[in-house]
Amino acid sequence: MSQTSPRSNSAGERVALAGIAAVVVVTVLLGALAPNRSGPAPRTAADDPGCLEWSDGCQVCQRWPDGPSCSLPGIACEPGALRCLRRGDG
Repeated sequence: MSQTSPRSNSAGERVALAGIAAVVVVTVLLGALAPNRSGPAPRTAADDPGCLEWSDGCQVCQRWPDGPSCSLPGIACEPGALRCLRRGDG
């Protein structure tokens, strides 16, 4: 009787692994190459230099001299429309 090593793969296992690898590669390529159908990015409160603090209901952002800084959103938060919460003087 001949014994096979537990590490040896049969031809069927190699074909199955190659098929899985091919599906993963095709999925990644389709995701990377598919056109973005979401349309242009909406204008945000961050684009308004007069808005010093804004929120989407999940996180709050503030404008600082070195750039905007935002809090972390809640784990189950559904963001809403951006609203300016505080405007600068002038």
